Amino acid sequence: MPDADTKTITISDNGIGMTRDEVIANIGTIAKSGTKDFLDKLREASGAAAQELIGQFGVGFYSAFIVAEKVELLTRKAGTDSAVKWTSDGAGEYELEDFHKELRGTTIILHLKPEFCGDDEYNFTDVYTIERLIKKYSDFVRYPIKMNFEVKGNEDAEPTIEIRTVNSMKPLWTRNKSDITREEYDEFFKQQLHEWEAPQEIFHVKAEGTVEYTALLCIPKHAAPNLYYADYEAGLQLYSRHVFIMDKCKDFLPDWLRFMKGLVDSPDLPLNISRELLQQSVEVKVIGKALEKNILKQLGKMLRDDRDKYETFWHEFGKSLKLGVYNSMFDTKARDSLKDLLIFQTSRDGKFSTLAEYVERMPESQKQIYTAAGANVAAIERLPQMELLRQRGLEVLYLTDPVDEFTVQVLHEYAEKHFQSITVENFELDDAESQKVKAEVEEIAKSHEDLLRDVKDAIGGDVKEVRLTSRLISGAVCLATGEGGPSLSMEKTFAAMNNPLFKATQILELNPNHAAFAKLEALHALGKDNPAFKDMCTTLYAVALLIEGVMPANPADFASKVTDLLTK
Repeated sequence: MPDADTKTITISDNGIGMTRDEVIANIGTIAKSGTKDFLDKLREASGAAAQELIGQFGVGFYSAFIVAEKVELLTRKAGTDSAVKWTSDGAGEYELEDFHKELRGTTIILHLKPEFCGDDEYNFTDVYTIERLIKKYSDFVRYPIKMNFEVKGNEDAEPTIEIRTVNSMKPLWTRNKSDITREEYDEFFKQQLHEWEAPQEIFHVKAEGTVEYTALLCIPKHAAPNLYYADYEAGLQLYSRHVFIMDKCKDFLPDWLRFMKGLVDSPDLPLNISRELLQQSVEVKVIGKALEKNILKQLGKMLRDDRDKYETFWHEFGKSLKLGVYNSMFDTKARDSLKDLLIFQTSRDGKFSTLAEYVERMPESQKQIYTAAGANVAAIERLPQMELLRQRGLEVLYLTDPVDEFTVQVLHEYAEKHFQSITVENFELDDAESQKVKAEVEEIAKSHEDLLRDVKDAIGGDVKEVRLTSRLISGAVCLATGEGGPSLSMEKTFAAMNNPLFKATQILELNPNHAAFAKLEALHALGKDNPAFKDMCTTLYAVALLIEGVMPANPADFASKVTDLLTK
């Protein structure tokens, strides 16, 4: 019970108490200069044994002097009539005297330092500050922690003291899953994790064996606004024997599961384990691997059995799984564990598809998985390169998230089918009709080499090459990117991250069967230095950029040229 008038905190129990000799042997040890007995034992131990010693020999009790300038301990052994009073300021000496105590057990009085009696969050004379700390660190200790609360009546009535149990004692996660309702789970996560809505999915795992632990995890309903930013604090709450150890422990789950929330409680982890030791703990690694495997299994089951639910999950957290693939560039096992959980929208009704489902639908003649990147589905569907694939009934994966292209690049292939962007240079279909059209275009290109060279010169150094293409049907022009290099979509992603040096190699492709090409020929016949020819070249290039969602370098100049062309 805190007392603002005396600037003390009084803690009492009705346990077995201690005799005078036990106080000297146990509590007196910490008052010896340098805590010699403890330090000698610590030097003799090492590793985990040393860590266990830290919780012994009164060192936890000695921490009371962090906040107290003096500590009084009053204790009476059960079954005896005598009691003793132990007093120390923590400087290396203590006083011991006989004392009268009515009841068995121990009472500790902390005389607080001035800095812990102020008006800020460290005011330990405030009953509600103490209650908050108990709820945070000892809410699930299996013994009741009771506090005296002053209850004020009307103005004339004297205030009364009400004794309340502050901690809940019974952790939800220790109960049998079959005895817990979904409503109880939902309410627990709302209170424990300060969530304002019920979670999407719940994972309640109990394990015994090499390492014993219980985990109660959830997938929140919605992703945190800063989930993919550096300031987001991922991690699980850690308990040992129901005692809170730390918040945001990042060592259990890989970063791609940063959206998971919840707690792990294990009696195999010491109460005083540090963050540094957690990183080296074999027990933590065993628990983490088991939890990751369980989450992967549950997500796979959700994908198979409840597609709508999985797509809801994917909308919020799919990027995390894709980043998991990207970050497992050199970890084949991790990559393989995630690739079957990936889903993408496709040109087949715009619905989501797994990679396995896409491959299963592929025609026998199709050897590659076709992909197209863009800001959104509508932007991809407007790409002139899409028209040919739609005409042939070929399905395309839509890569609308900036991380999608990096993800498929790391995967490289699925079921021995390589990913192939439809906007890369030299992309072509293998069927006989496509090969016939390609041969016809190549013949036209041979007789227009001067024209293509002069178009490139008119545009300048922005394009690597200008060529004729067989992949366009009704479109006049498109941009392709160099094989193996970044796409225009990737270039935009890096530009948004202030990395303008990451440039795509641009190749301007013209449709020889479009009226625009015929006009280009006519203007070229008037001379390559003809201003109208140069304007036509730069306008076609600007149109190709706009199709890709890239603004021309000089929008006003482009608008002026389009206006001139419309009025001629």
